[in-house]
Parts: sequence; structure tokens; C-alpha cells
Amino acid sequence: MPHLSRRTFIKTTSVGLAAATLSARSWAQLAGVNGDIRVAVVGLHGRGKHHLSQLREIPGVRIVAICDVDSDVLARTVAELATHDVSPQTFADVRKLLEMPGLDAITIATPNHWHSLAGIWACQAGKDVYVEKPVSHNVWEGRQLVAAAAKCNRVVLPGTQIRSGEGLIEAVAWVRAGNLGKITAARGFCYKRRESIGLTSSPTPVPPSINYDLWSGPAPIIPPHRNSKRNGPVHYDWHWIWAYGNGDVGNQGIHQMDVARWFLGESGLPRHSLSIGGRLGYIDDGQTPNTQVVIHDYATAPLIFEVRGLPSKAGVSSTVATAGMDSAEAAGAAAGTMDKYRGVSVGNVIDCEGGSVITHGYFSATAYDRDGKVIREFKGNDRLMQNYIDVVRSRRTVDLFSSIEEGHVSSALCHTGNISHLVGHATPPGELNDAVKGDAPLAEAYGRMVEHLAANNVDLVKTPLTLGAPLKIDAPAERFTGTGSEAANKLLTRDYRAPFVVPHLA
Repeated sequence: MPHLSRRTFIKTTSVGLAAATLSARSWAQLAGVNGDIRVAVVGLHGRGKHHLSQLREIPGVRIVAICDVDSDVLARTVAELATHDVSPQTFADVRKLLEMPGLDAITIATPNHWHSLAGIWACQAGKDVYVEKPVSHNVWEGRQLVAAAAKCNRVVLPGTQIRSGEGLIEAVAWVRAGNLGKITAARGFCYKRRESIGLTSSPTPVPPSINYDLWSGPAPIIPPHRNSKRNGPVHYDWHWIWAYGNGDVGNQGIHQMDVARWFLGESGLPRHSLSIGGRLGYIDDGQTPNTQVVIHDYATAPLIFEVRGLPSKAGVSSTVATAGMDSAEAAGAAAGTMDKYRGVSVGNVIDCEGGSVITHGYFSATAYDRDGKVIREFKGNDRLMQNYIDVVRSRRTVDLFSSIEEGHVSSALCHTGNISHLVGHATPPGELNDAVKGDAPLAEAYGRMVEHLAANNVDLVKTPLTLGAPLKIDAPAERFTGTGSEAANKLLTRDYRAPFVVPHLA
């Protein structure tokens, strides 16, 4: 089926709306409430492997199906699951999977350009959804996923797992209670080595195991132009191609910007967004910046996120800690030691009038006073998948550690930053210095970026940074206004390739 029919959508939506008024006794009579929760995992090459390992450990969960467009990945996953006495049905096409009887819920770990559409189709088919970060490839489709969750009365949980850590929950509440005074800046960092994906002179053949039509889905069918020795012509390095990914702002940055916004207590988009960055230090087929600063202007305090994909300096290559990363992320981090900002290479620093909170790992943090003395420590771990299953069973969406609305807004921060970059222009160093000197937090981050690039022998006169457009945002409308808005608003969505079209629901 190219997509769910209008009749099927209305039927499943009506069932979902009726379910909202069911009594506890009525819920107990539904499949999966007192029995097993029957789950399928969609996308198995990266985060999907982590989904499977987590789901196997949760009592009352049965992995009944798996789905991937790469038959080799599918076969390897079947063999691995067999060692755990798990024998799921297999699918290449998520549409066929969603027709499977007796399926309660799915998790989605596909490339970004599939996240919203797969989530919407699942909602319309009456399934609950855990969808990896970012929940969307662009702002508009993320809002449609939020609408689908509401219209179909589905549990939809974004994969921003840091919000499930007890330590971070406690730290956010403690800071927002005013224990360190007002927040002055909420910072996020991704100082993680990303090597070149290679430069090709012609399209790279798609492996015969991959159904490239299904892999491309909503995106146009573009022959791959990448040949990373580590990841091949299709897998993982799609992150650095605009048609499928959102760069490291949308890969790692979604976590750190979500945490920063969580500390700020801001519920929507900022007043302005601005990016400075570029793809520098090598020439390859990648398109997204490997060096970038994005600043979001919130009323509470600025939210600043920094990306550095080059090593701490030219020629550095040594192993770093990779705990908690998937295999591709670990390989990227191990490719070169990164420098740190106040002890953080991947994480957050929340500066306040009376001190700072600095995160370490994904789920813990430490509070310091202005003299650097430890005031308090916050520790926790990842509970998001368990939370998903608990709420699928209870139907109490208020118990979710993060709503799909929160996931959408934090994903949109990635997109607005990237849109600023895409409608910006290459700017000589002197002009860029003049542009940022009136904004102290931005100037500070920009200064660190310039030092980092100099350490990697990048000549910004020959290969200048892109100064993004300073975009003004109508936050309730999720639209840009004012200068540059016409070009920027066109990038809030995309042209979808039939039949993989995101429906207009909001």
C-alpha cells in the first residue's frame, strides 16, 4: 500500500479517540495491557541494535518483528536474535510491517528523513511509537507528527533519552528553583572527531542488499556520492548529506540543545536563530558543517551549541573513551582526541549567576559555585525505553519523560540553526569579527572556533566560514519573519517523493 487510506485513517483515529475515554476495566481487556507488549523495531544498522538489546531486557515485551531495507543487515540481526531465542517476522517495507496483525508498538531507528513519516503511518495504523532523535528532518513534518499523535491518540515518545536520567531531572529542577540564581547561558557541545567521507568522481554503486527506493523514501532518489572506508556508500554517512541528515547539529546536537532548553524552561522556539560554520579542513562529498556555532535567542538566556569535527590540532590521532556510543559514533570519536570546554567535549555547561552545572556522561551532572567548588552531584541512568513500555501499557501519557511536542521543538532548534547556515554566505574573517563582536556569548564561542581551526591549519581567508542569516522567528507559527524569511521559510519543509508523502495534519 502506498499509504494508509483515508478510511483506514479515520477508522484508526476514531478508535484512538474512543480509547481515551475507556475505563481501566475496558483497557484490561485490550491486547497488550495485561499480556505481552508486541513490538517491532524499524531500522537495525545503528541505534536499532540498541533498541533490540533494551527491549529484550524488559519483562512482558515480545519482539515480534524487525524491519530493514538492507537484507544483509536483516539477516545478521535474525542470526543475532536467534542466540537470544527471539524469532521475529522480517520485513523490508515498513508499510507491510504496519499491516501485521497483533502488533502493539514500534520503535524507529531509520535515517532522519524517514522518522516523521514512519511515525505518522504507525499512528494512523493504531500503533504506539518510539522514534529516534531528531524526530523530523524538517520543522513542518515534525509538527505533523505531533498532530498525528494527538489525532490518533497514540503514545509517541522521542528518543531524547537524557530526559529519563534521575540525575538530570533533579539537576534541572534544582537550577530552575533558583539555587544558582538566574541562568546566564545554556551551552551544549559536540567536540567529536568526524573524518572525511571521501571524495568521489562518479556515483558509488549501491550494494545489492539494499532496496534503495525504500531507503530513499521521502527523499529524491540520488545516486550516492560517498565511499567512506568505515561506513560504505550508504550507511551512517547519510548524516552529512542534506537530503537525509541534519549534520552533527541534528545528530548529537539534538541531545545537547534539548538539555539546554530543558534547563531554560523554554517551551517553544526562540526569538532568533543564527549559525556560523562550514565544512572545513578537508574536501569531501559531505555537505553539512563539521565546524559550527548555533545560537538561539531565548528570553531566559541564550542557548549556544558548538560543533567541532576536526581533531584538537592537526596530526592528532589517539583513542578516547567511547562508552555509551553506538559503533559508528565510537569509531568517529576514537579517530582523534578532542579538546574540551571546562571539562566537556560532549555535553552541557549551564552557566548561572551563582555558579554552573556541568554534565558528564549522558545522565549525570555536577554543580559548582563561582569559585569552582563542588556544591552538589546528580547521578542517574537511561530509563527511556522502559518508560515507553510502561506508558504503552498504562496509557498515561503524562508519565512520559518527554512528550512528542518537546521532541519536536528541540528537533526544530536543529533545523532553524541549519536553515540560518543554508541561507547564509561565505564571509571574510574581518567582516565576521565585526558581525559578532556585539554579542558576547556568540563572540566567545566564535573565538574558540577560530582558535580550533587555526590549530588544524585551516586558512579562513582561503576557505571562509559561512555567516548564517540572523533569522527572526514567529515562535507560535513556527515561521520566519522579516529579512531573509522568504528563502528561509522554503526550507521549513521539502518536496516529498510519492508515495512517501508526509500528510498535512496540522
